Amino acid sequence: MKIKFAVVGCGSIGKRHVAVLDANPEIEIVALCDSQIETARALSELYGNIPVYSSFDEMLKNIQADVINVVTPHALHSEQSIAALKAGFNVLVEKPMSLSVEEANRMNDTAAACGKKLWVVKQNRFNVPVILAEQAIREGWLGKIFMVKCDVLWNRYQGYYDDSPWRGKIEKEGGALFTQASHFIDLLIWWCGNVVSVKAKAATQNHSIETEDSGVAVMEFENGALGSLVWTTCVYEKNYEGSITIIGEKGSIKIGGAYLNKIEFWNVEGHELDSNIDFNDKPNAYGKYQGTSSNHDKVIAGIVKEIQTGIGQNVEGIEGVRSIDAIEKIYANILQ
Repeated sequence: MKIKFAVVGCGSIGKRHVAVLDANPEIEIVALCDSQIETARALSELYGNIPVYSSFDEMLKNIQADVINVVTPHALHSEQSIAALKAGFNVLVEKPMSLSVEEANRMNDTAAACGKKLWVVKQNRFNVPVILAEQAIREGWLGKIFMVKCDVLWNRYQGYYDDSPWRGKIEKEGGALFTQASHFIDLLIWWCGNVVSVKAKAATQNHSIETEDSGVAVMEFENGALGSLVWTTCVYEKNYEGSITIIGEKGSIKIGGAYLNKIEFWNVEGHELDSNIDFNDKPNAYGKYQGTSSNHDKVIAGIVKEIQTGIGQNVEGIEGVRSIDAIEKIYANILQ
């Protein structure tokens, strides 16, 4: 029997979710929802006229599904996830799971009270270089971690914000840490533990928006490692780099490329890097959708496996709240 999914939010990331779901033979997409009904209809027509809704509440009342994918603007994530959980559905929510720890905790509490699963999309954990670095840390190959350095040096042109009713808005988007740096922060916490102290500076330098477009932060993590984070959407013309460098007692690793898709440096005591590993960053093609590199298909496959077998290593809301906590701490400690 196929696992039934429904998707709320039919924008750019919503299109990716629908394409990934459609490409999985073990999945049936039972409904699409978007407040702009024509957006939902246009996407529906590409995939065999999936039933569409403009009202999320109406969709929840009228469908039978195993999972609701919440792929709407950030400020709607907590409200819609909680509504879906209370209606009896499991939920997969895009990053960031919420715009505050308080909201994230409410989401987790609701999932527990309703006996349902709440998963968060963390597709970068499936990147080949990330898996290799995680293994090195988990197996103790690097010894004590001294420092981590993270750079998110990307370009977003003014139209990226102007063409959206929510991007660049404090109440609706939250800021660049939620949108551009969230996955990077997740990895730092995964490897080094929660942020215990932070000082930061941020500014809006090159866009007409409410949120910051540049910042720097200095952090200390639970494992004692010191960390730096530099983030910006002001890079000229195109994305330059998204990288994490790990400095350890017995080795150093730099994951780089535009999307954490390359090992740029590997020097680990007793562990040479396999020269046969394929790091090529291939654009994903899911039939009717061509997209930049992502591992959403692996996220979805993991959830299908967990529903079928009860066994899974998917990122749940309890884990997802940790990156929200770190982002809150960084914003709360921006020096004036």
